[in-house]
Amino acid sequence: MKKRKNHAVTALLCFFTVVLLGIVCLLPASFFSDEVASPFLDVTAATGIEFKHQRGASPKKHLIETMGSGCALLDYDSDGLLDVLLINGGTTPDSPPVSLHGHALYRNLGNGKFKDVTAEAGVAGNGSHGTGVAVGDYDNDGHPDIYLTSFGPNLLYHNNGDGTFSDVTERSGITAPAWGSSAAFLDFDNDGYLDLYVGSYVSYRYEANPVCSEKNIRSYCHPRFFSGAAGRLHRNLGNGRFQDVSEKSGIARLEGKSLGVVAADFDGDGWMDIYVANDTTRNFLLKNNGNGTFADVTLMSGTGYNSEGEAEAGMGVDAGDYDGDGLLDLVVTNYDLETNALYRNEGRWQFSDRRWPAGVAKTDHRFLGFGTGFFDFDNDGDRDLFIVNGHVLDNIELIREGLTYPQPNQLLENRGGVFVENQEFLRSSSLSPKVGRGAAFGDVDNDGDIDVLINNSGQEPTVLINQGGQKRNWVSLKLMGTRSNRDAVGAKVVLETEHSRQTDQVTGGASYLSASDLRLHFGLGNSETIKTLKIRWPSGTEEVLRDLKANRILTIREGSARPEAPLSPKPPC
Repeated sequence: MKKRKNHAVTALLCFFTVVLLGIVCLLPASFFSDEVASPFLDVTAATGIEFKHQRGASPKKHLIETMGSGCALLDYDSDGLLDVLLINGGTTPDSPPVSLHGHALYRNLGNGKFKDVTAEAGVAGNGSHGTGVAVGDYDNDGHPDIYLTSFGPNLLYHNNGDGTFSDVTERSGITAPAWGSSAAFLDFDNDGYLDLYVGSYVSYRYEANPVCSEKNIRSYCHPRFFSGAAGRLHRNLGNGRFQDVSEKSGIARLEGKSLGVVAADFDGDGWMDIYVANDTTRNFLLKNNGNGTFADVTLMSGTGYNSEGEAEAGMGVDAGDYDGDGLLDLVVTNYDLETNALYRNEGRWQFSDRRWPAGVAKTDHRFLGFGTGFFDFDNDGDRDLFIVNGHVLDNIELIREGLTYPQPNQLLENRGGVFVENQEFLRSSSLSPKVGRGAAFGDVDNDGDIDVLINNSGQEPTVLINQGGQKRNWVSLKLMGTRSNRDAVGAKVVLETEHSRQTDQVTGGASYLSASDLRLHFGLGNSETIKTLKIRWPSGTEEVLRDLKANRILTIREGSARPEAPLSPKPPC
C-alpha cells in the first residue's frame, strides 16, 4: 500500500514538472534576459553616425549648459531619403578647453548607413552655442533650406541644390534674438512664401550668472532668475529677403520664455496660427486674424495654464488629432513632478485639459519631458505619442531622491482616445537611459512606418527604427504647392477608408528645437484602398483624389488632382 502511495506521489510530481516546463518554454526569451521586444530598434551604432553633442559643462553652471540641442530629418539632396542633421552646443567662458566640431549633416545612403557630408555641404555653423533648427523651402526652388538658432548669432543656410549650402544670413535681413530657441516656417499671410517665426528663451549674459544651490549643492538656476524675451516674426518678401513684422503683427508684445513652437490652423479658417510653449510662464495661443496681425486667445482657450491655473515648464509641443474629431489638439511636455499636458480642441477656440482622463498625466511624474510628437507608430489608424526625457540638473541624484539625470523615453499607445504606456518600449529604453532633448520624426528607411531621431545632451544621438508598423497598411503623402508655398505648410488632408476617417495637416515647427519630415503619414490598419483623399491647399484650392492604393509614398502636386510617380518603398535598414 505504501509503495502505491509513493508511485502516486512520484507520478504527480512528474505531471507538475512537465506542466511547469511547458509554461517555461512558452515564456518569451526577454523574460529571462535584458533583451526586450521593443517596437523600436536602436540602430545608432550601425548607422555610421559618429557625433557627440557638446554642452560645455562647467563648474559655474551656466544656464545654456542645460539647454541641449535639436535635430532634423530632411531630404537635403532630393533623392527620396531622409538625411540627418544634428545641432551641436558649444562652450562657455568657464568650460574646460575642448575642440569644437560644430553641427553635423549625414547623408542617408539607403542601406542603413549614413555618410558625414558636413564639410562639403558647408553647414558646420559659426561657432555659436547651437540650440535649434527649422527646415523649409523659403524660396520655392524645390530644395529645403535650413535656419539655425543659437545662443549667439543665428544662421540661415540656402540650399544650392548641388549638395552645398550658402550662408545668406546677412543679406536675408533676419534679425534674431540673442538666445534663439525653437523656430518654425509658416506662410502666415498666404502669399505662397514661407515666413519665419523665431522663439527666444531668456535674457542672459555669462558675466551675470547668479550662484544657485539646493541642499548646499551648487546647481543650475531656475528660469525665474532671468527675465523673458519676445519672439520675432519675419515676413518673406519673395526676393530672398525678410522683413521683421514683430511689432506690426503683435508678436513683439508677448514676452515669454519660449522653448517649443508649432504653427497650425487650429480653427480651420485657412490661416496659420501659432502656439508657443513657455518655460515657467504661461503658454501662448495666437490666432491669425488674416490681416497680418495675431490675437492672443490663450486665456479664453484654456491652453496657457494647467487646470489649477498654474503656469508650467513648457518644453516641447506638437499638434495632432489624437481623438479623430477632425480638430488639431495640443501636447506640451513639462518638468518633473509636473505632468505633461494634453489640450483637446473643442472648437471655437475652446480647449479642455484632458491630461488625466486621456492617460497622459499618469505616466510621467518622474520624468522631465522635451521632444515630443504625435504619430501612428503601429499604423492602426490613430495618433500615438512619443516623449523624449532627460533632466536639466546633472547632479539631480544628489538633490532629490528618486530622480535621475539620464531618463528613459516613452511611447504612449492610443487606445480609443486614451494613452497607455507601451511597457516593452519603456523597459527597452530603461536599459540605456539618455539625457534626451530634441526629437525629429520621419520614415528614415521608407518602409511605411515612422522612425525617431533624438539628439541627447552631452552624448551620442539615438536613431530608433520602427519594427512593427509595416505589419499594417499605410500611405505617405509628399505634397508640393504651386500656388501655395512649395512645402505645402498649412495644407489640410482628410483621408477616408471603409473603416476610418483621419485628418492631418502639414504644420511648421513642433517638438523641441527640431524639425521633422514634412511628408504626411497615415496608418490604414487593414484597409488596402483609400476611398477619398481631400486636400485643402494653403491657397484655398481644394482637390479630391479617389480609390488610391495603400502602401506607397505618393507625391501630389497642387492642381494636378492625381498622385505623381509613386515611389517604391525601400527595404528597411
